[in-house]
Amino acid sequence: MNSYLHIKTEILEALELGKPVVALESTLIAHGFPYPENLELAGDLEQQTREAGVVPATVAVIDGKIEVGLSRDELEFIATDKNILKASLRDMPVLLAKGLSGGTTVATTMQIADMVGIRVFVTGGIGGVHRNGETTFDISADLEALARYNVVVVSAGAKSVLDLPKTRERLETLGVPVLGYRYDGFPAFYLRDSGLPVDHRVDEPEDIVRMMDVKNQLDINGGVLLTTPVPEVYELDASEYNRILDRLVDEATREGVNGKHVTPYLLSRLKEETEGKSVETNIALIKNNLELGCRVATAFSST
Repeated sequence: MNSYLHIKTEILEALELGKPVVALESTLIAHGFPYPENLELAGDLEQQTREAGVVPATVAVIDGKIEVGLSRDELEFIATDKNILKASLRDMPVLLAKGLSGGTTVATTMQIADMVGIRVFVTGGIGGVHRNGETTFDISADLEALARYNVVVVSAGAKSVLDLPKTRERLETLGVPVLGYRYDGFPAFYLRDSGLPVDHRVDEPEDIVRMMDVKNQLDINGGVLLTTPVPEVYELDASEYNRILDRLVDEATREGVNGKHVTPYLLSRLKEETEGKSVETNIALIKNNLELGCRVATAFSST
């Protein structure tokens, strides 16, 4: 595996010395936002991480190599190249064998973070069970990855275009602890509360460290989902959002949009329908998640 893996010296040294490191995905850059907003956001996230005293480790596949930590030129390549593929778990052997490039998804970034020993990974919202998933079996690989890889995943819950009750049920079946940071409800990405509870509330980053230590002592595989809601000032209006979303879901069905294309389609249309407010909320929640992720990574390094 080492022949396909390249870790930037700064990150390797930080891991060896026990300094805090946070993993960041690159699908967000490649497919989440248009250029140049995507490149600007990538730079902002790395800068925010460094200002917190933490080393950022943005992960991507470039020319058949797993890159843990990206240079400015590599970030720009991921942000601008039209041939960047989506690198989910099933795609990795193909991309590496064929020398292709891809933005790593939540599941793949978890896999790579666990592989190299990064304990904390920050994303916007995880994937989950899609609407009508009981008939389509359209379920994100993120959920299985959470049950497999020993990483704390910090997010604003799951993307609210999904079937959130079924997503929570699937996480329970897989044995993934869903924790709320100083909050008892399960966030719904653009909305602070989905109406569903978390499994347990935690109030300090050190609580996460102790819990992960106990889990490791019990030899329990898998990570945890640590959730924090979007700051209230950026939350979308719930009634308006749900009304728009129901209409767009029907629209996607009429247009024959299915499978992995559903979520990008809905997010793109939400941007149009909310006149860009959904994008503003998306950026705000990612940065809020990163603030928490940096605190948790620092707590790990202090033990």
